[in-house]
Amino acid sequence: MTRLLTRTRALCASALLAPLLAACATQQGASVSFTKAQAQAQPPVEVGILAFNDFHGNIAAPKATVSWPDGQGGTVKIPAGGAAHLASALDALRHQFRYSATVSAGDLISASPLASSLFLDEPSIGVMNRIGLDFNAVGNHEFDRGRAELLRVQNGGCAKNTQREPCQLEQFAGANFRYLSASTYTEDGSTLFPATGLKSFGEGAGKVTLGFVGLTLKGTPSLVSPGGIAGLTFGDEAEAINRAVPVLKGEGADAVIVLIHQGGAQADTSDPNACDGFTGDIQPILDKLSPKVDVVISGHTHQAYICEMPRDGAPPLLLTSAGSYGRMVTRLSLDIDPATDDVVSAHARNLPVQSEGYATSRGEVRQTDLVPVYPARADIAQYVGRYLDAASAYSERTVGHLSGGAPRDWPDAREDRKGGPVDQLIADSQLAATRAAGAQIAFMNSAGVRAPIEPGADGAVTFGQIFTVQPFGNTLMTRTFTGAQIKAILESGVGAKPSASILVPSSTLTYTIDNTRPSGDRITQLAFNGQPLDLNARYRVTVNSFLDQGGDGYLGLSDGTSPTVGGLDLDALEAWLSAVPVREVPETPRVRVIQ
Repeated sequence: MTRLLTRTRALCASALLAPLLAACATQQGASVSFTKAQAQAQPPVEVGILAFNDFHGNIAAPKATVSWPDGQGGTVKIPAGGAAHLASALDALRHQFRYSATVSAGDLISASPLASSLFLDEPSIGVMNRIGLDFNAVGNHEFDRGRAELLRVQNGGCAKNTQREPCQLEQFAGANFRYLSASTYTEDGSTLFPATGLKSFGEGAGKVTLGFVGLTLKGTPSLVSPGGIAGLTFGDEAEAINRAVPVLKGEGADAVIVLIHQGGAQADTSDPNACDGFTGDIQPILDKLSPKVDVVISGHTHQAYICEMPRDGAPPLLLTSAGSYGRMVTRLSLDIDPATDDVVSAHARNLPVQSEGYATSRGEVRQTDLVPVYPARADIAQYVGRYLDAASAYSERTVGHLSGGAPRDWPDAREDRKGGPVDQLIADSQLAATRAAGAQIAFMNSAGVRAPIEPGADGAVTFGQIFTVQPFGNTLMTRTFTGAQIKAILESGVGAKPSASILVPSSTLTYTIDNTRPSGDRITQLAFNGQPLDLNARYRVTVNSFLDQGGDGYLGLSDGTSPTVGGLDLDALEAWLSAVPVREVPETPRVRVIQ
């Protein structure tokens, strides 16, 4: 409503509509809009856009929830997600529009559950083909397996670009939808995928065209293994978008919609349709955008929000994000004047993709009548079922037992404690796996931990669970560093441009991040086996191959001696869990923060 009224007031202020000023003044609380061409030509054409982001291969219902206002000042947890339910939700929403497009703001694949990741996310692409996706902005995780594999995802085929075998269950035909990558450039300066795409509706005087520009965040190189993106460069996001706008307009676009894999977050996340205290790395990008951009559909942060961002001399910019894992869909409605090429109104709302209820060791999550329940679409459920059955032999195998749950954050959620129990568990497993290579310390990057471990009632942990925690298939690398180099590595991640990850250490190391100190001198109380780390001594340190290649922005991890290459990170975690009858979950934080 706010956006519509803003459009109305702007139109009412124009000289051509001066006779309507009085009428506008009396209708500021009503959904009324005028354009100078409407009385002479076609009425506005309504077009729907259905959007989601950060699906991450969650083809099965992920046993996850969304928070939803309960109408009484509180919130309720709604079971949500799963490809078959997402397909039904999209079908139902499409029936509300004569014209519509379906789009994603990146990270459709990778960091995925076993049933998709085990098969190189081919089933996720198969799902998206079946639900009618039109465009997807390439996200940072789409590069996890490297450029060649991402091109195979788009174009199809069974070329082997990774350790896993492609085309295990079917010949892979590639994506029917189009990846867009306006700011990712190859060696010759061209974009890896097209920068833009168009979708048109109607004909003659009533024809309208949506123009899409898609792109990932400039910081992608620090989030993926550098070897997989060799030769690619990632440019400024706003520059790429603004360069694409006149191209789209020249090709007849009536509305310009940005699909960007970058985002922000609300201060209060209880309402997915609010924009409370919004902050994030997308804000400086928005500040530089052309006023001809009508809508920005964002992602990356896994947050949900609907924002109207103020702009000087132009109507507010509609900014959306639908959380993650297919648990919500953003329903956007645009009214477009085909005579003036104007979006005369734009509305958006996030809607839960409610699925079946489920139970965990923490209790039962039930369906609610506050929002629709979307039944599983039969053809999608059958297709997904083939991959679930094929993966079940891997996923259901018990690999060990834990003394309790291993969450990603400490139970009391204190801000001065970083690197949750599951992070420390992984670091310990990697140290144990590389002791034969002389390892004394191991670090796990917190952003590389994708989920907590919630064991069964008897403490049992399955392979499927640990695969969900660590789906990347990194190898372990052990090098020798001086104590001074170790401190410098830690300092590089907490300086003026801090990393999104904390380096969580094995049980042999503890340290404090003191953000009150100047950059370059924030790592304090650095201790090895309870004693101050000797800056002149030499230590054997293990990290995963992602970090070793410069991932997450930590500097100097490849500066030690030549590496001893170990096994897979996932194998290390399985071995650690299976080595004792019950593995104790770490209870004491090893990284503390002073703000």
